[in-house]
Amino acid sequence: MLKESVGKKLRERREQLKLTQTEALHVAQPVYQRFEKGVYECSYEQLAELCKLFDISADYLLGLTEY
Repeated sequence: MLKESVGKKLRERREQLKLTQTEALHVAQPVYQRFEKGVYECSYEQLAELCKLFDISADYLLGLTEY
């Protein structure tokens, strides 16, 4: 359930910023798509990179805070 929740938040924020999946992270588009669908978990390094890119906190992505 957590992977799906993180994936939904990633997709929503990426779309707010008008980025494509290819622009979002330095991985192949099918891999990033699986992050958003909750199929794959991203590594700690990828999580940190996504938080910086999307200007959000890891706490938000993990559901520990609302923002």
